[in-house]
Amino acid sequence: MASISKYQKDGKTFYKFQVYLGINEQTGKKRYTTRRGFDTLREARLVLSKLELQADSGQLDQQPINLTFEDVYKQWWAGYINTVRESTMYKQKKVFQNHIIPAFGKYRIRTITTSQIQTALNKWFKQTEYSFKPWFNYTNAIFKYAILQGYIKDNPCTRVTMPKKLDKEDVINFWDKDQLKTFFNCIDPVNDLEKYTLFRVLAFTGIRRGECLSLTWDDLNTKKATMDINKTLTHGDKGRLLVQPTKTKKGTRTISLDESTLLYLKKWHLEQRRMYLMLGFNINKSNQLIFATSKNTFKSLNTPSKWLRALISDANESGANLPSITVHGFRHSHASALFSAGASIKEVQERLGHEDAQTTLNIYTHVTEKQGKEAVQKLVNFLDF
Repeated sequence: MASISKYQKDGKTFYKFQVYLGINEQTGKKRYTTRRGFDTLREARLVLSKLELQADSGQLDQQPINLTFEDVYKQWWAGYINTVRESTMYKQKKVFQNHIIPAFGKYRIRTITTSQIQTALNKWFKQTEYSFKPWFNYTNAIFKYAILQGYIKDNPCTRVTMPKKLDKEDVINFWDKDQLKTFFNCIDPVNDLEKYTLFRVLAFTGIRRGECLSLTWDDLNTKKATMDINKTLTHGDKGRLLVQPTKTKKGTRTISLDESTLLYLKKWHLEQRRMYLMLGFNINKSNQLIFATSKNTFKSLNTPSKWLRALISDANESGANLPSITVHGFRHSHASALFSAGASIKEVQERLGHEDAQTTLNIYTHVTEKQGKEAVQKLVNFLDF
């Protein structure tokens, strides 16, 4: 029979006990558990009696039924992190910490209902029309894992009603030829050479932001006028910047450069050497970053976006009337220009490093729709009746 004893902590009296729970079937050793922190003797007796009853009836061997959603998530996560990149792990960890665990973490997984999941899903849909599905899919993965482990027999996620986005006119995230010209006319290629060069590279190569910010001078072959894309800058655990291989196998590629883009890169290389020499850095090394901070470290992934927003704002204050696009919009603009110039879907896919043609086709659809409208207007203007 277990006994309850008193102890003192910070001048206050508490109660504790140690109780025998039988033999561990896997190890053959005796099992004990200690509980402490009870404010009253009565509270300690109630918990002790419950544990002894569970031990006698064999219910303690069924403790997984009392696992919380967060308990199961931690088990699942321990295996899952060995299957994905650190950058993917970092993004998904934030989703769980910021959205999923706050919604379900404290509840025993066997008690969570479809109604609770539907409520959370509806809330996520209001927060973001684009991320709610991945958040739901991660939640569903935990319930699937719990079923595989025998913790539950039913997955409440299978009965939710998935919210649907209302049909809206797609936001066109690219610029046409005239808009690109206008943008670059608003940047001083002498005083803002780094910015001009960075956006020139994005617009005339179609590479991704992370690929651009991880570029080193040994990726550039000035004789062949080519650029090797073989890595990308991304966020790792706790937000640290790290370099990883390209997003996909096809993402590792060599792309041709036009004469003007190559010329601006050469100009920037000379200017960078001059600037960094004044700052006390020796950058005469092959793996020197093409675009770096004043401390010769990786730029923040947000830096191009900050530059872009400011440049668009300044341009529009001067009457440019440029629609807002994201940094990724330069990649779409590049694809749009290639299609308009007559490049095939296969050629665009190879240049952009798309793993499958469907991604390329999605961009192609936007471009052809726009060209289709222009063609109709040309027809109307020509017929004129």
